[in-house]
Amino acid sequence: MFPTDRPRRLRRTPALRQLVAETTLAPDDLVAPLFVVEGLDEPRPIASLAGQLQHTVESLVREVGVLRELGVGGVILFGVPATKDEVGSGAYDPDGIVQVALRAVRDEVGDDLVVMADLCLDEYTSHGHCGIVREDGTVDNDSTLALYARTAVEQARAGAAVVAPSGMMDGQVGAIRRALDDGGFADTVILAYAAKYASGLYGPFRDAVDVEIADGGDRRGYQQDWRNRREALREARADVAEGADIVMVKPAMTYLDVLSDLRRELDVPLSAYHVSGEYAMVKAAAANGWVDGPAVALEQLTAVRRAGADFVLTYFAHEVARVLQR
Repeated sequence: MFPTDRPRRLRRTPALRQLVAETTLAPDDLVAPLFVVEGLDEPRPIASLAGQLQHTVESLVREVGVLRELGVGGVILFGVPATKDEVGSGAYDPDGIVQVALRAVRDEVGDDLVVMADLCLDEYTSHGHCGIVREDGTVDNDSTLALYARTAVEQARAGAAVVAPSGMMDGQVGAIRRALDDGGFADTVILAYAAKYASGLYGPFRDAVDVEIADGGDRRGYQQDWRNRREALREARADVAEGADIVMVKPAMTYLDVLSDLRRELDVPLSAYHVSGEYAMVKAAAANGWVDGPAVALEQLTAVRRAGADFVLTYFAHEVARVLQR
């Protein structure tokens, strides 16, 4: 006696599998993180992020143009200044590297894709922390908020459609929303890094932005403890209450349970950041012939979507968009 329920019938051909797929992945589900370096003469490869570059403004604009043609949904810009200081002044300088890059990118692509700016101080501070540091080495939450607010206004003025506060300071979203509204940028979207964990998967990113935390320090005092799950919902709800339009989980693959929790509990758009370490591991394994790199990338990014993300920030955006167009 054969069973009448045969799910395998629906797996018989590629067309059938595509027709009934529960989760889809398209280029416009992807956001590409890009790095732009002040004073750079030509693009520079990032050794720990195979295939990724530290860009000049000119090469950045070219790359964004290619991503637009591939149908990628957006880009998020990270800046590396020529000089750093204790208060991260390059982040909110009207002529800082990200503001210069934002203006150039918007002049080239307008609103054809979503132009985002990461909003934090760590790339710009001499000590590598995400905010103002007190004499005892701890980060001063409230003093930092004023600088985040200034940065948000400058990024919006330069053309960012979305600002993305990533510093995990309490009250950051509310401070930024008030500053944007008061500055005439009520339509600027806030994408909050709501559940950003103190993860061991950020090493290649820190190479890309030339960040080293002073005196062997870390960010566990303000980023979320990787052992905690329920806390993420508390953080995300607080950000939404303060005015976040979109919330993010970071990293992605290691926190699919958290992503699923937020999808179930919140009705705002939800994103996840497939971070540098997650990307680098796939690339390294593929380079050694241990895995099929593009296949694993597709599988992982689709898993992030399946867990509830509306879109994914990923260094695979360019590569995977090409695969998806075939």
